[in-house]
Amino acid sequence: MSTQFDLVIRGGTIVDGTGTQPYIADVGVRDGLIVEVGSLTGTGREEIDASGLTVTPGFVDIHTHYDGQITWENRMIPSSNHGVTTIVMGNCGVGFAPVREGDHHLMIKLMEGVEDIPEVVMAEGVPFNWKSFPDYLDVLEQRECDVDFATQIPHSPLRVFVMGERGANLEPPTSDDLVEMRRCVAEAVQAGALGVASSRNLFHRFRSGKLAPSVNTEVDEILALAQGLTDAGTGVFQCNPNLDNDARDEMAVFRTIAETTGRPVNFSLIHMPNDATNWHRYIEGIRQARADGLTISGQFLPRPLGVLYGLDLSFNPFSLNPSYRAIAGLPLAEKVARLRDPELRARLIAEEPDDPSPSFVGMIKSISSLYRLTDPVRYDFRPENSLQAEAERLGRPEREVIYDALLEDEGRAILASFATDILPYLDKSAVLFGEENLIPALGDGGAHYGMVCDAAYTTYLLSCRVGDRGLDLPTAVRSLTSQPARSVGLADRGVVAAGYKADLNVLDLDAMMLRRPQIKADLPAGGKRLSQQSTGYVATVVSGAVTYRNGEASGALPGRLIRGTRNAPSEPAPAQYADA
Repeated sequence: MSTQFDLVIRGGTIVDGTGTQPYIADVGVRDGLIVEVGSLTGTGREEIDASGLTVTPGFVDIHTHYDGQITWENRMIPSSNHGVTTIVMGNCGVGFAPVREGDHHLMIKLMEGVEDIPEVVMAEGVPFNWKSFPDYLDVLEQRECDVDFATQIPHSPLRVFVMGERGANLEPPTSDDLVEMRRCVAEAVQAGALGVASSRNLFHRFRSGKLAPSVNTEVDEILALAQGLTDAGTGVFQCNPNLDNDARDEMAVFRTIAETTGRPVNFSLIHMPNDATNWHRYIEGIRQARADGLTISGQFLPRPLGVLYGLDLSFNPFSLNPSYRAIAGLPLAEKVARLRDPELRARLIAEEPDDPSPSFVGMIKSISSLYRLTDPVRYDFRPENSLQAEAERLGRPEREVIYDALLEDEGRAILASFATDILPYLDKSAVLFGEENLIPALGDGGAHYGMVCDAAYTTYLLSCRVGDRGLDLPTAVRSLTSQPARSVGLADRGVVAAGYKADLNVLDLDAMMLRRPQIKADLPAGGKRLSQQSTGYVATVVSGAVTYRNGEASGALPGRLIRGTRNAPSEPAPAQYADA
């Protein structure tokens, strides 16, 4: 019998990405698309037995920073090994295009400060064989990858591209500058960018402490960018808000953008301890905007924002202390040996952090609770699990306990700190899953190589949150697939139905778990990054090609640049197959 399909996934429990109840069926794939879902009699060139397993759409991660990594690497880890089949880059107003000759180093220094990517990695890895944003897209179009990838034009590089040194020095734009920025946004979106991205977050700085060019800009400049979307007739405005500001003021800016341009707005919804009421104000603002016919979406992490600390990572609680500088660049074994010296230990414990960036000093000083990451890791820490609580039980100074914990496992210990208490956050966020305009995201894959490893949020959501606090599997899958895809205009994916893109996951949910993050020196110039493995991914499929089998890369690279938004092939019909 001749084959009728390129791939058949047989007998799996389909969780189709629409939020409807699971059902058992086969999935037939041909020419990169799902062509049939049901009881299939035809055969496939390749077949996967999914009996007893779960079949979902591929996951869509709309908040990543793979802008540089995509130019030197073909695998977008640590996202693609966690079921992600589409990523969106260019977030938070930073990136590498557009850029004029002579400004390459400035873009590198900006990404180093904002996204914790080592300067040497970018200097060796990013080719900068482009100037305009359409040029950058032309370069990306030549890349082959294990996921599909799309991007947005970032505000900070655009500002410097248009204004030169005045833009980098945070000077106000002229009217001609605003006209040119608006034109560049429209040009980028017409060439295939999904939108434009900015940041108002005061944490976003150069490593020297100087603010990123976008951060202090006035609303008229932000509106000029957004009006470029109006001119292009499509696109989304993405923004990281000023977390020190009142949420009502930030939402007023987002409403102005949405009302003025008619375009959707996506922003980073982050719970910060400095004003817990802001979280609720943002959510109420999203709901009110929806009631008023505006599309403003909040991207939130399924667990609190966390920072990882270790002797081999970007930071640890003592790394900004003056006496640490002499050993900061040593190999780990030598560093551990030095840190075991009683005299250096006493000095470091007594010293306070000192750094040109107030953001990083504030990050270290604001640590209130630290937790050891074990293997496997669930992130469901309670206050009594913290090193601070351990110090209290032992009657020891907490800085001594933290210092000694960093030296565990020959200095490979990883300690985690979170922006807010974990269990209350899980309670607060439980009601958000499945709600329109509230989207799990903020994994930041491709950035913060040595301090954050949140890109595995997809695996965390499925392995740790489903079944907890009322979250059901269909809602969780929808929040990882069709919901984020549609929020950026990629409606051709995220659903298991005929006509949709054949991006799929075959999952063993009973076996799914997260391993402890590990540091690897596999970036350009020997740069280090955190990676995180998992179990439970039987297969991941992109455009009908299997990219991962049982967590191991197959070598297939079917992923390509996505230029512009995509329409849904059709609204999926209700399932007519046997209930799971």
